[in-house]
Amino acid sequence: MESVWTLLSWGPDGWSKQIAYGVLITISLAAATLPVGLVIGFLIALAKQSKDPSLRLAGNVYTTIFRGLPELLTLFLVFFGAQIALQKLVQLFDPTGTVEVNAFVSGMIALGVVFSSYASEVFLSAFRAIPKGQYEGGFAVGLTSGQTMRLVVLPQLIRIALPGLANLWLILLKDTALVSAVGLPDILRQAGVAARVTKHAFLFFGYAALIYLVLAIISSFGINAIERAVGRREANR
Repeated sequence: MESVWTLLSWGPDGWSKQIAYGVLITISLAAATLPVGLVIGFLIALAKQSKDPSLRLAGNVYTTIFRGLPELLTLFLVFFGAQIALQKLVQLFDPTGTVEVNAFVSGMIALGVVFSSYASEVFLSAFRAIPKGQYEGGFAVGLTSGQTMRLVVLPQLIRIALPGLANLWLILLKDTALVSAVGLPDILRQAGVAARVTKHAFLFFGYAALIYLVLAIISSFGINAIERAVGRREANR
């Protein structure tokens, strides 16, 4: 029987190289999803506090749907639904044509819409925490709506929303494990392959758990550094 250190080594009989590739995929997916989720979430928050009833309704419907559906189900709907839609589109021009949907892109879209639905609530709460006098003060000194948002509101919004968005980042990091269900070789899938081949399930799933914990700890240090930097910048204003 192979030893634990052999199985976790970087040599020909070890699995660390494959799992390290899974770590790269996991971090890449989370990093690619974050800006997508933040931008969409911010726009949805703007829509939900708009004076236009149709925009408010659209924002509320969006968040209700993607907060109500399980993340794994959303992933399956995006992955298989996009494949069917693209297949139908391709067959309009080439009846024999086939198309395959990229698992990474599907995962990014699915996790992005889920993340954005929760992020929109964080942004919305932050918007409501900013006194209306801040907007009025910006207009009073001659700033346009865009300048008021960029120079007055956004710095305060980031400071208020940061703790909630930090928690969502940690949740996103864990939710990337769901993409293993559609074949993307992330940490969990690579650990699962190693577990099946070697029959050491507890070892490799425990190893995967340790990696996720390390990523969460590193993220926590990074989040704390960002919060301190934002706090110092606000104090120097």
